[in-house]
Amino acid sequence: MNVGDTVKLIGVPPGLRDDEDLQTKTLFEQCLGRSFVVQAIDNVEGLPYPLIELHVGEVMGVEPIAHSIWIEPEYLELVSQALA
Repeated sequence: MNVGDTVKLIGVPPGLRDDEDLQTKTLFEQCLGRSFVVQAIDNVEGLPYPLIELHVGEVMGVEPIAHSIWIEPEYLELVSQALA
């Protein structure tokens, strides 16, 4: 996967939960089965895999950039590659 590729969220990481301030689990569940463009790929110290950033605001009825999630590649399926 590369920045600009289109991916589909095919799974929700276990252990996510909602709290008063952030509805993290609900947001991920609302994104399930939808396609998004990869915005960034970042290696995080201590993780053996990169995290993928997706802009998901449209799921909440706002501009895509208004909300983003970072997710492991194993929960994503490549839909199409960006044009080089």
